[in-house]
Amino acid sequence: MDIKKIDAEISVSAQISTADLPALAAAGFKTVICNRPDGEGNDQPLFHEIEEAAQAAGLEAHYLPVDSGKVDDEDAERFGALLDGVRKPAFAFCRTGTRSVTLWSLSRAGRLPLPQILASAQQAGYDMSAVVRRIANNGRTPSDAVDNRFDVVVVGAGSAGIAVASSLLARSPELEIAVIDPADIHYYQPGWTLVGGGVFEANDTVRTLSSVLPERVHWIKAAVAAFEPERNVVLLEGCRAIQYDRLVVCPGLKLDWHKVEGLVDTLGKHGVTSNYRFDLAPYTWELVRGLRSGTALFTQPPMPIKCAGAPQKALYLSADHWRRSGLLENIDIAFYNAGGVLFGVKDYIPALMEYVELYRADLQFNHNLVAIDGPAKKAWFAHQKEDGETETVERAFDMIHVCPPQTAPDFIRVSPLADQAGWVDVDQNTLRHKSFDNIWALGDVMNAPNAKTAAAARKQAPIVAENLLTDMGKGRGVSHYDGYGSCPLTVERGKIVLAEFGYGGKLLPSFPRWLIDGQKPSRLAWLLKEKILPPVYWKAMLQGREWLARPSKATPEVVN
Repeated sequence: MDIKKIDAEISVSAQISTADLPALAAAGFKTVICNRPDGEGNDQPLFHEIEEAAQAAGLEAHYLPVDSGKVDDEDAERFGALLDGVRKPAFAFCRTGTRSVTLWSLSRAGRLPLPQILASAQQAGYDMSAVVRRIANNGRTPSDAVDNRFDVVVVGAGSAGIAVASSLLARSPELEIAVIDPADIHYYQPGWTLVGGGVFEANDTVRTLSSVLPERVHWIKAAVAAFEPERNVVLLEGCRAIQYDRLVVCPGLKLDWHKVEGLVDTLGKHGVTSNYRFDLAPYTWELVRGLRSGTALFTQPPMPIKCAGAPQKALYLSADHWRRSGLLENIDIAFYNAGGVLFGVKDYIPALMEYVELYRADLQFNHNLVAIDGPAKKAWFAHQKEDGETETVERAFDMIHVCPPQTAPDFIRVSPLADQAGWVDVDQNTLRHKSFDNIWALGDVMNAPNAKTAAAARKQAPIVAENLLTDMGKGRGVSHYDGYGSCPLTVERGKIVLAEFGYGGKLLPSFPRWLIDGQKPSRLAWLLKEKILPPVYWKAMLQGREWLARPSKATPEVVN
């Protein structure tokens, strides 16, 4: 008997025998539900035999049989009502467990978020993609009608989504393109580091989404619930179905604040801040200006994260302010990094280490933030030691800048588009999905081994546009992405180490070394970050003007 836990209320398995009932009782179950009709197979006991053994073991037993492949809406309603009324935890079974999980999934529709239902089933080893539209429709069978159809559907209106839509329209203005995103606001997230450093005002980094979307796209202001790639359909919350000829997936990633115990309860107060949130970046600067002495901690979670240099950028700009204010000797600075190195591309580490030493920052590698108590001003880290053992380290703080753990969005992780880790599974060169030929992805959500930065999305958008149009017979050929990403490391106010690199850590500088040497702190790189890149972002990248981003190569490819 292989018990698969769905959630705290119910577990399932394949067919059980009467001999299994005492073990189920010993495992703490209170109720057994049989979803397999008597006589379906020659290897199954009859329900009355199961019932007698269950009662002898002190368990309730209920019979709700459903024919294989014929779970209807009324079956799901009856299952939900039964589950609500029995003693829990409950245990359900059928021939394989699939019917029981399907009944549970449909019965929880409207009560639990769709991604949570799919994830719970998926973790137990059951794929509910065949009934995803019914789950999205509150457990009821919807019609197969499609609400709208477009040449291209873009999921996500962040940097990547708007840039790729603009690049497509710049090449092929006649395309009917829909962009799906429920947000009202668009943010220039690379600017939040400078907000936290007192250089930018928060309002400098925000626009209404309607003001930055290309005029010719159709904006569908809704959240995506699921994908049906075999039918070329994106399913929206409320069970609206949007059909596409080609799909581009770029909704960004999820900041998983809840993964650090106590963090959500104390963000924005008690000296706990993060430049990864628009409303908290000003609080970072408030804390930096107000700290005269004490301990300042900066954290970085396990990879992957967006802009891997951002956690240490916050450290450098904060420490530089304290140095210029004559307070550095009074402040104990520490950087707690879940990884084992300061930066993933070794060529830039020497320049960064000069600033670590200048600011006398204590580097603690293989330390992952797991819990925080804001009022007590204490943080706890899981430290993986050299011998492989893990110990818990406690640190007091006066100020702590937290970089949250990050994952793919829930609706992506449970979708057919995701790899085992939950990211959209693409070819790292063409950014085309490995299983579905009419789907591409870019930005933070896909699994190519590149840095997750806005600069990467700026390079990826024209490549995806070119490759998608080539697939339609309208492009110049297939372009390849070299993994380019850029991380302007703000080592002090007025100087930046401009890290630019691609796959495998290969250096990919945009400027000649005599102009900007990326391995040394540069004032010109600071000017680029502060004065040039923001207007490039708003007026070029988001409008399909591909400054330093136009694909340089296009190789002919036979389009099937």
